[in-house]
Amino acid sequence: METLPYLSQTPVRKFARPEDVLKPGLDYYAEFETTKGKFMVDLYEEQAPKTVNSFVFLALNHYFDGIVWHRVIPGFVAQTGDPTGTGTGGPGYQFGLEVTPSLNYDKEGVLGMARTSDPNSNGSQFFITYGPTPNLNQQYTIFGQVTEGMDVVKQLAPTEGVANPARGEARDKILSVKILTRAK
Repeated sequence: METLPYLSQTPVRKFARPEDVLKPGLDYYAEFETTKGKFMVDLYEEQAPKTVNSFVFLALNHYFDGIVWHRVIPGFVAQTGDPTGTGTGGPGYQFGLEVTPSLNYDKEGVLGMARTSDPNSNGSQFFITYGPTPNLNQQYTIFGQVTEGMDVVKQLAPTEGVANPARGEARDKILSVKILTRAK
């Protein structure tokens, strides 16, 4: 696999819209390095092209570097992608839901886009399932699957809401996201 070069040297966290960065004929992957270790995701560029393009664009601009996992609920999901760490932030743009009827939240490690009740509010927040979550089927864009390191995802510290360092609460972080490709 080939690692794509970053588009910026330091994290950029506000954009009007994502640039088109996906190239035809390539299979895309994301390698996450977190405070708990590394894991790999196969991105579904054919089933969710707008979502994968946005994610890859943000990753290539170091957008996710240093962002906390702000919602980690064992047995449900681990959520991140908000630079404010509150669950309310985003990249400065939004885009619509991409649903593929054959893709469902039927196992652990499914990568989905978080959004508000508005189906056109996808941005930068995403989650990884800890098991089947059929109540999310056809409601949230699925854009990848963890292929290696699900044990790392399961080690993320449980949290929801704002962490309180005075009580010893710490949140795990994304240290970096590398985008890798290979010919289809």
